[in-house]
Amino acid sequence: MKEKDVNFWGIHAGHMGDADTLFLKNQRVALGWSKLGDLSKLPADREAFKHAVAVAYPDKKPGALPNNAGQLFRFVHEMKDGDVIIYPSKVDRQVHLGRVEGGYVYDPKTEPGYPHMRAVKWLKVVLRSRFTQGALYEIGSAMGFFLVKNYADEFRVALEGKVEMPPVSQDESVAAVAEDIEETTRDFVLKRLAQEVKGYPFAEFVAHLLTKMGYRMRISPKGPDGGVDIVAHRDELGLEPPIIKVQVKSSEGSIGDPVVSALYGKVGNAEYGLLVTLGTFTAQAKSFAKAKTNLRLIDGQELVSLIFRHYEQFDSSYKVLLPLRLVYVPEVLEEAEE
Repeated sequence: MKEKDVNFWGIHAGHMGDADTLFLKNQRVALGWSKLGDLSKLPADREAFKHAVAVAYPDKKPGALPNNAGQLFRFVHEMKDGDVIIYPSKVDRQVHLGRVEGGYVYDPKTEPGYPHMRAVKWLKVVLRSRFTQGALYEIGSAMGFFLVKNYADEFRVALEGKVEMPPVSQDESVAAVAEDIEETTRDFVLKRLAQEVKGYPFAEFVAHLLTKMGYRMRISPKGPDGGVDIVAHRDELGLEPPIIKVQVKSSEGSIGDPVVSALYGKVGNAEYGLLVTLGTFTAQAKSFAKAKTNLRLIDGQELVSLIFRHYEQFDSSYKVLLPLRLVYVPEVLEEAEE
């Protein structure tokens, strides 16, 4: 096989490295989905694989079927002899590089939980620290089996024994990885809110957030609210200024000047207006608000930043709604000019 025709594949041995021994001692790579039976008996098309997964795992969410079926189809029909396999072991914390040696085999006896196998010859073991953060992030995919594209050349060099990892301070992928993780998390939060707390529940969510920021809340009852969903204040009775009149929009679209102007029309003397949306604001809406010292707009991105800042104070029900955990990511500091 010509080098240019060689694909680089990443694979995991289960969430806890369950199949690590099978991989490294038995010279195999394997996938789970043990209820499916012999995949070589299925027609060689993705729809057949998707149907088989749906039948064998009826509780699978429809959105997960193409992903699961695609991994199985690629493992059986697209991975070829001579392709490179990359296995980041969770047991020894090293990256194992090998070549595929043989076609798909169904073997439910050797390791019942991982019956879908391919033979592999392991060629190199490389410390994780020898790779850039970008390469490690790519092989840390949430999928069990995947094509490595962006950093394939880095693994090709490692396979040739020519690893020359740049110093961390010069690893441009470090910042990219951190930004990618944050962006992915922001997208998750916004999608989750858009799907789970539309309408009145979103007003309750925003009220909860404002409570954690030190405000007391009065939420308008369900039904017509006259353009004000929440009244926020600092004192117990809600009589002392500043009084904040809040309108929320759970739509993901762009909020225009008419909506912002309408809210501002409800704001009296010594009061403030606050409009919170999961989406964005038009340039005209921003311009209108900028000219008002007692009017504030919070779009989806700023809302997520506030959620991150106050998340640890959230009640358990909202932590279940937005299951997040604290992780540390590298921050690249720009070197001072001499």
